[in-house]
Amino acid sequence: MRKYQIILLIFVLFVSGCVGKEVTPIASEEFFIIAHRGASTYAPEHTMIAYEVAEQLGATYIEIDLQMTKDGVLVAMHDETVDRTTEGEGLVKDYTLEELKKLNAGKWFNDTYPDFANTAFEKARVPTLREIFDNFGDRVNYYIEMKSPKIYEEMEEELLALLEEYNLLNHEEDVPKVIVQSFNRASLIEFHELEPSIPLIQLLGNKEEAKFTNQEMKSLKTYASGIGVNVNAVDGTFVHEAHENGLKVHLFSLIGEADIKKALLYKADGIFADAPNVALEIIDRTQN
Repeated sequence: MRKYQIILLIFVLFVSGCVGKEVTPIASEEFFIIAHRGASTYAPEHTMIAYEVAEQLGATYIEIDLQMTKDGVLVAMHDETVDRTTEGEGLVKDYTLEELKKLNAGKWFNDTYPDFANTAFEKARVPTLREIFDNFGDRVNYYIEMKSPKIYEEMEEELLALLEEYNLLNHEEDVPKVIVQSFNRASLIEFHELEPSIPLIQLLGNKEEAKFTNQEMKSLKTYASGIGVNVNAVDGTFVHEAHENGLKVHLFSLIGEADIKKALLYKADGIFADAPNVALEIIDRTQN
């Protein structure tokens, strides 16, 4: 039933060209440094220690990719499978939380990146979103991606319930306490209808050229506050057009100083950085 309701909602939106509830803009002019999967250069991605390092290094946001366990618990993991970042195999959705917690989430990092290896990482486990909120509360800002919402049909509701429980909604700071992103347009539209106070970012695929007609931009701004896109898919004209339509632009897949300087040249509004401290140093050096 829920799937048909979403399809009907999208049909109505395309016909009318609008969404009923007002979009919450991102008012801040600050350039956001979003810690990509935490400070993933220095610690195993999407572990508590990676988020703690990101906080220490001055990131504006910690990025959390969400998957959901067999028993309906939201956990931080980028991939749909556990294979790459644990010693386990198979889909996250086929594991209960108890089973998932038995997997080591840090040893792979030590093996892959010996220059940053730390024996403490071998104690790392996959954190739940609840555990992350328990640990950080409202002292950090959260940039949350709803991964694979077609697989996890209740993800939007579960995320919203936790945000409500931890009093992370309706903060009126210029830098939003929470931003939610997804590649899935239908999921973002549904989330906007459920809770319009959270700014949403429409992600574009890595291979998509960032190119919209004026009408497409107007359609996008009926539910989203901005666009997340590969740095190599944009130019200054695209960013300018997004800004003209009231949309922020956050860039991902940056490699090295040249890409960070490109983001500044294009006047983007933020970047995803594996090493937030390095990004901050380059920005400071470039602007001063």
